[in-house]
Amino acid sequence: MAHAKNHDYHILPPSIWPFIGAISAFLMLYGAVGWMHAEEVHLFWIPVSGPWLFLIGFVGVLYTMYSWWADVIHEGEEGDHTPVVRIGLQYGFILFIISEVMFFVAWFWNWFKNALYPMGPESPIRDGVWPPEGIVTFDPWHLPLINTLILLLSGVAVTWAHHALVHENDRKTTINCLIVAIVLGVFFSVLQAYEYSHAAFGLADTSYASAFYLATGFHGLHVIIGTIFLAVCLFRFTRGQMSQEQHVGFEAAAWYWHFVDVVWLFLFGAVYIWGS
Repeated sequence: MAHAKNHDYHILPPSIWPFIGAISAFLMLYGAVGWMHAEEVHLFWIPVSGPWLFLIGFVGVLYTMYSWWADVIHEGEEGDHTPVVRIGLQYGFILFIISEVMFFVAWFWNWFKNALYPMGPESPIRDGVWPPEGIVTFDPWHLPLINTLILLLSGVAVTWAHHALVHENDRKTTINCLIVAIVLGVFFSVLQAYEYSHAAFGLADTSYASAFYLATGFHGLHVIIGTIFLAVCLFRFTRGQMSQEQHVGFEAAAWYWHFVDVVWLFLFGAVYIWGS
């Protein structure tokens, strides 16, 4: 009884995953630089060329994510996620989303800077046009509009799933709505790839092309991550691991998906409509 838990907090045991994750992220970054600048980068005395070091780091990051989150799930199943702990997890994920917002602020800053002060042939702030001459932009009322509707409908499906779980404890509806949201997320990514394949400009062609691919491409990466996030929640629901009372993982996935929706609305308005 002297060691019995008499508080609402969870004392974390020592974990190796922060260390493994940091090492893996470093190898992935260093390997990416070496891949792009093979003649200039060495790891100790070994020249870094090709994608091998990047891939090793990437696999390490994925393994760290899987193992660390598996530990968190195990803690929840053991009853360690008390109401106080769940509030801490929610605050932590909110701070993560705020950091993601600032990540996209950088891409929007890049976009608007180039759009408002396009570089011309004689002066960096005069005689330029936006989009640059020769760039054929996408019609915002074709595929971009369709993708906007798809992403908004997927957000509706996620909200419906959350409502069914929290207010009605209807797990069947929650699972069905998650399936719809995941399918729509995959469909969005497929259409985005189709759009890229028909683009009339490449990543390094102009400042417009670079800004366009960086902003929309990183958003597309977040859509893929969010789709995987929802798929993991679906898998856990089918195994009965989340309930009406405890579903922090699903709440985090829903918040992340709505964040992706909102960012796309800004991208659609700024990049596709105003930028065209």
